Amino acid sequence: MNYDETVDWLFNQLPVYQVDGVFKYKVNLDPIKKLCNHLNNPQLNFNSIHVAGTNGKGSSSHMLSSILQEAGYKVGLYTSPHLKDFRERIKINGKLVEKKFVIDFVENNFDFFYSNNISFFEMTVAMAFDYFFKSKVDIAIIETGLGGRLDSTNIINPLVSLITNVGLDHQDFLGDSLYKIANEKAGIIKKNVPVVVSEYNDETFKVFKEKSCSLNSPIYTPKKNVSYKTDLKGKFQKKNIAGVITVISLLEKFDITQKHIEIGLSNVKKNTGILGRFQYISKSPDIICDVCHNLEAFEEILKELKEMNFSKFRVVLGFVKGKNYEDILKLFPKSTEFYFSSPNVKRALDLNELKNYSKINNLNSKFFNNVKEAFISSKNGLKKDDLVFIGGSNFTVAEII
Repeated sequence: MNYDETVDWLFNQLPVYQVDGVFKYKVNLDPIKKLCNHLNNPQLNFNSIHVAGTNGKGSSSHMLSSILQEAGYKVGLYTSPHLKDFRERIKINGKLVEKKFVIDFVENNFDFFYSNNISFFEMTVAMAFDYFFKSKVDIAIIETGLGGRLDSTNIINPLVSLITNVGLDHQDFLGDSLYKIANEKAGIIKKNVPVVVSEYNDETFKVFKEKSCSLNSPIYTPKKNVSYKTDLKGKFQKKNIAGVITVISLLEKFDITQKHIEIGLSNVKKNTGILGRFQYISKSPDIICDVCHNLEAFEEILKELKEMNFSKFRVVLGFVKGKNYEDILKLFPKSTEFYFSSPNVKRALDLNELKNYSKINNLNSKFFNNVKEAFISSKNGLKKDDLVFIGGSNFTVAEII
């Protein structure tokens, strides 16, 4: 198989959570352990940092990678999902994994995948582990996909664990309360391994404190009002920066200076190629996209957008099933012009639900069968002082950028 055929096989021949939804979510770590054992456990042979959280884990992971790169280290970065190219999930110093490696990994382990019913996510996690080991990285930043306790990444022995925050997302399988979701995130805490919690409340911190104490794992909370700045837009990034700085301070094996931190945070986009985080598609008029897809993320994004000076405010939104879109839509100003669409995935929210909600609540709305049509329509008649925002799902943003 060539690269395109290999990626097509990965997506279409095996269960994929991000396409099919909750029913494809696995509830134990046995398959990933078996697969990594088959590969001689590469995940145990490089330094790592484990990152979990409802929001901010992607930005935090990229910040960590950028800082360590500026300090001269060879840094692996595993994140999910991707937006344009599957290989965005697996990088070393900002460079995508080679197409040949992806092809060879699948071909060499094809029979094992089939005979052991290995899922898409388990394959991609193991691929990253194998790639980082064979490439002899100095350290790898490993972002969880969903939750933490049962996430396929949760078989590493990291130097530090980072939990960015806890919000009500993926409640179908992580739990219907902050307490239950915090327990899932706390599952990445390892015995004698320090854990940093970037953002918390009394309810969630209690969970993390109890778990860390039971495992003799030191727990750290970051200082507030950090002075560092990043090229990732949004005041909410200060919370992520605070957690990242605390993690860096705990990496005793690594020589990282204040200068490395400053330059690394200022060059996250350049060093890592991160996409879809308060990303400007154009200016005058301003067109911005962000992969925000839950209530907490939208609250932070809208704080930023409302501080901008604009005349018309148009929003292109496409949700997947299971998102609390009703509460999200209540956050927007009454004058917002909505351009609703369906991202091109099986899990896309039925557009009829949004039509019914819009009618009942008198929203100024238009509806489109696909994201591109919605985006094109949103640009009609725009003036320099107008603002367009695109979000609601990774899939929605991916179809634009």
